[in-house]
Amino acid sequence: MFTLLPKLLHHIKTPSRFIRTSCSQRSLPILTLFTKDPCPLCDEAKEVLEPYKHRFVLQEVDITLPENSVWFDRYKYDIPVFHLNGQFLMMHRVNTEVLEMRLAKSEKESV
Repeated sequence: MFTLLPKLLHHIKTPSRFIRTSCSQRSLPILTLFTKDPCPLCDEAKEVLEPYKHRFVLQEVDITLPENSVWFDRYKYDIPVFHLNGQFLMMHRVNTEVLEMRLAKSEKESV
């Protein structure tokens, strides 16, 4: 079991680069999309987000699942709804100005 680790590390040409890349990915903000299926407005919103996808990790929450009933009660008439790092960001449509501003703020804070 422990003999595999040296072999694995040997195949990674620059372990420090690998570690740096992994850590930087963890520092990307989390954009949570509260959605359901079907949701044409959510599909449209994801298309608008496409040019920004390298700046956040998209997490989708299906509000119709039993374990998400709190979100269903809160957002059933408002999806798509977006939170950035757990804080409300926007609803109904993607506001690119708000998104840009909050992503820039998040990027400054993570430096």
